[in-house]
Amino acid sequence: MKRRALCIAILTAALAAPRLYAQTAAPASAPMAASSSAAQAVDPAAVDALKKMGTYLQSLKRFSVSTELTGERVLEDGQKLQHSASADLDVDRPNRIRAVMTSARSDREIVYDGKSVTLYTPAQRYYSTVAFDGTVGALIDRLHEHYGVEFPLADLFVWGTPAAPVDQFESAMFAGEDYVENDLCEHYAFRQKDLDWQIWITAGAHPLPRKLVITRRDDDARPQSVSIINWTTRPDFKDAIFTFKPPSGAKKIEFVPVATNTTNKG
Repeated sequence: MKRRALCIAILTAALAAPRLYAQTAAPASAPMAASSSAAQAVDPAAVDALKKMGTYLQSLKRFSVSTELTGERVLEDGQKLQHSASADLDVDRPNRIRAVMTSARSDREIVYDGKSVTLYTPAQRYYSTVAFDGTVGALIDRLHEHYGVEFPLADLFVWGTPAAPVDQFESAMFAGEDYVENDLCEHYAFRQKDLDWQIWITAGAHPLPRKLVITRRDDDARPQSVSIINWTTRPDFKDAIFTFKPPSGAKKIEFVPVATNTTNKG
């Protein structure tokens, strides 16, 4: 009998903007002389704004957040093709989350109740469940490292923690104020390794990230992704949303780690 395995590596490809804090290590070949000029280019106030935002994010225990992402795919001849996707997250820290990801290519759902995580593909009506009992942040790392899943808005669970290094920027600056929809935001721009990225943070006592633009510098075409982020800090969702109930006709299949996720043609 042919064994079916959930193809985890492409679960969230449509939503996978680069993870900012997964790429902060300086290249091994970077000249030492560059450190002094980089330090001069880093505005401490810009870094402090990230820290302030991170502290506020970590203070949110129960919230809903959604994003509309527009990304670019570059063809071999350099022509860019634009694609879009969206994600909705309901979060109850420390260990419950539900994420629904939607694009023209696929729909995916991830449900974690603090004891197990389930991935469901509505189009195929397949679901797969594995045991896990860590925090939401630990779950995101586990899915990435063992199953190749790029969780949407993963950086939201890194900012404000020791895993978010803020001492490896090549440059960091305040770029002025701007509106994101109806919210007045402070605009910051950063450069690190192979990425240029910008963030718009709500001005005032609730510094939430409202817009994120990431540009890859390791590609001459400079592909870019743009995410608009919307927040509900007093959500009305019920605890039942963190319990996955297989729809009628759904089939349970194996959740295979990336290292052993091979095609069985027998």
